[in-house]
Amino acid sequence: MTGQDHQAERAQLSADIDAAALQKAEEYIEQEEGAANKLKGWLAVFVTLGAVVMSAFHLYTAYAIVPTQTLRPVHVAFVLFLCFLVFPVAPRFRHRVMWWDWIAALLAVAVVVYAVQGGDDFTDRNTSPLPWDIFFGIALVALILEAMRRVSGWIMPAICLAFLAYALFGPYLPAPWTHKGYEVGRLIGVMYMTLEGVFGTAVDVSSSLIILFTIFGAFLQYSGAGKFYLDFSFSAMGGKPTGAGRTVVLASFLLGGPSGSGVATTVTLGSVAYPMLQKVGYEKNAAGGLLSAGGLGAIISPPVLGAAAFLIAEFLKISYLDVLLMAVIPTVLFYFALFLMVEIDARKYGMHEATFEKVDSVWRLTARYWFHFLSLVSIVAFMLMGFSPVLSVFWATVVSFATSFLRSDTTLIPRDVFRGNVLRNLWTSPFIKAMEGGSIGVLNVAATCAGAGIIVGVVTLTGLGLKFSSIVIDYANGNLILTAIFTSLVVWIVGLAVPVTASYIICAVIAAPALIKLGVPEFAAHMFIFYYAVLSEVSPPTALSPFAAAAITGGDPYKTTLQCWKYTVPAFLLPFMFVLDPSGQGLLLMGSTKALATANWWSIAEVTITAAIGIAALAAGFQGWAIRKTTRIERWLLIFAGFALAYPTWMADLVGIALVAGVIAIQLLRPQPREELSSRA
Repeated sequence: MTGQDHQAERAQLSADIDAAALQKAEEYIEQEEGAANKLKGWLAVFVTLGAVVMSAFHLYTAYAIVPTQTLRPVHVAFVLFLCFLVFPVAPRFRHRVMWWDWIAALLAVAVVVYAVQGGDDFTDRNTSPLPWDIFFGIALVALILEAMRRVSGWIMPAICLAFLAYALFGPYLPAPWTHKGYEVGRLIGVMYMTLEGVFGTAVDVSSSLIILFTIFGAFLQYSGAGKFYLDFSFSAMGGKPTGAGRTVVLASFLLGGPSGSGVATTVTLGSVAYPMLQKVGYEKNAAGGLLSAGGLGAIISPPVLGAAAFLIAEFLKISYLDVLLMAVIPTVLFYFALFLMVEIDARKYGMHEATFEKVDSVWRLTARYWFHFLSLVSIVAFMLMGFSPVLSVFWATVVSFATSFLRSDTTLIPRDVFRGNVLRNLWTSPFIKAMEGGSIGVLNVAATCAGAGIIVGVVTLTGLGLKFSSIVIDYANGNLILTAIFTSLVVWIVGLAVPVTASYIICAVIAAPALIKLGVPEFAAHMFIFYYAVLSEVSPPTALSPFAAAAITGGDPYKTTLQCWKYTVPAFLLPFMFVLDPSGQGLLLMGSTKALATANWWSIAEVTITAAIGIAALAAGFQGWAIRKTTRIERWLLIFAGFALAYPTWMADLVGIALVAGVIAIQLLRPQPREELSSRA
C-alpha cells in the first residue's frame, strides 16, 4: 500500500469526525495548556526566537555548570516573559500583544535581573529586606499569579492567595490552625530572596528536568515519532475483534511516553482511532472512556511519567531511575487492566472482526523507523550507564536529533535547507519548530511550579504540613486504613481544582506527613499521593481527558467520564496495596535499586500476582462479564474479591482467590444461554 493510499485512508477515517468536534477537543487541550496567541509577522518571529533561545539556554545548562542561584531565577524570567507574550489577558485580546503585556514581560525580566545581580548580599538580607526588595518581591508574586491565571484559569491563583492569607493572618485563625503570623517583608524574604519559596524544589525540577523532557518530546514529535507509533500500533494490533481496543491501548502507551500529557494523547489518538472503535461496535461513551483511559496511562508511563515524577525524585532526594523503577509494576498492571477490559468488551458487546488497511507490515515499519524506539530506550540506557537524569535526557535528545538524519522524511534539518537562503530555510525547518515547541510546551507546567513554590514556602514557614497531618491522624484515630482513605480523598479533592503537578506538590507537603507518621515509608507515601493526583485528571469538573474524548466521539461528557472510571478504577486500588502493608511495597520494587538487590523476590512475585488477580476480578465485576455474563451475586462477589486481594495480607488474599475460583466454577457449570451460543456462532 502506497503512502498516498494510506493518507487517503487516514483522511477517510478522520473525515468521520467533523471539524467542529476536533475544534471542541482542541479547546480542552487549551484548557490544560492555555489558549495561546497565533501571532503573525515580526511578533511571531520575536516569540519564536525567544522560545528557541530559552531551549538553547536550557540545553546548555544541562551540559555546563550554571549556579542554582542563577539558573532558577533565569528560568522563571524566561517563563514569565513568554507567558505574557504567548497567552492573552482575556479571550477578546487574542492573537495580538497589548502594551500591558509588554510591561508585564519586561517587569518579569527586571525582577530577576535585580535578584541575580544582588548576589550573596541579596540572599543574606532575606530576614530584613530593603524596600526595593519588597517591591520587586511583591511584583514577582503578582506576575506569577497572573501568568498562572492566563495559562490555567483562576483556581490555582486563588489557592495561592489563600495560602498567602494563611501566612499573614495566622493569629486570627481558630485552633488548631492558628500560628504567630508573618509580616509582608518576612514573607517576601522567603518567597523571593531564598531557595525555599518561588525558586524552590518545584522550579528547580522545572528548570533542570521538565523543560529538557518537553524539548526531547518536541524533537520526537517533529521527527515523526508520533506518526510512527500510531502506524506501528495499527499494524501490530489490527484485524481481530479486540484489535481496535488493543490499538488504542498500545498507541496511548507509545504516544504518552514522550508527551506526558493525558489530554494531548487522548485528542491525538481519538482523532485517528475513534472511527475504528465505532466500526467494531463501541458505543460513543465507551469509546470515549477507553480513549481517555489510554490518555491517563500517558501520565503514569515510563520513561516520562509526567512532570510530577521529577518532583518525586527531588522531594525524596533519590535517583530519577528509582522513580522509574517504582513505576514499572503499577504501569504494567494499569495496562493489564485496560487490555482485560478490551477483551471483555469484545465478548460483552459481541464485537465483530473489522479489517483496517495497514500502512505496512510491523516488520517493515520497524526496519525503516527502528531509531524512534532507540530514542525512547536511550534515556534509561544512559541512566543505567551512570549519567545523571539531566545528562541522560540531554544525550537522548542528541540521539533523537542525530538519528532523525537516517531518513529524509524524518530529518529535523532537511537537505533543502542548504539550497538558496540558508537562514530562511533553517528558520522554517522542523529543528527550529522543535526548539520552539520545547519551550512553549513547558510554560503551563513551569508557571504552575512557580506558583506551587509559593504554597510550599508558606507550608515550610508556618509548619502547616505537620498541623494538617496531626488533624488527619486525629480524625482517623491513628488508624492507617482510615488515614489512607482520608489522604486519598484530600488528594482527590485538591486535584479536582488544580493540575496533577500542583496537586502532587500541595499534597506532598501537607498530606504525606500523615502517612509517614504512621510508619509508611516516604517513597510509598509519595507514590500513593502521585497516583491519586493522577486520578483527579479524570474526575469532574476538571476531567479534561474524558471531556476531550466526548467532544471527538459526540458522547455525553459525564457518561464518558464514568466509562473512563470503569476502565481505570481497578488499577487505582494499587496505591492502597503499597501503603497498608510492608509486603505491598514489592509493587514499587522496594523503592530503590539498592533495596531491590536484597529484596525477597518471591514476596514481590506473590504480591504482583495477587494484585493482577484482584484487578482481573474488579474488571470482570465492573463490566458484569467474566467467562460469560455474570449474575448480580457473581458480580458483587467478584468486586468484593478484588477489594480483598487489594489488601496485602495472606488471609485477605485467600478469601479473594477463593471467591474468584468460586465464581469461575459456577460460570463453568452453568448451562450456556442460547443467545451466547448464537452470537459466538
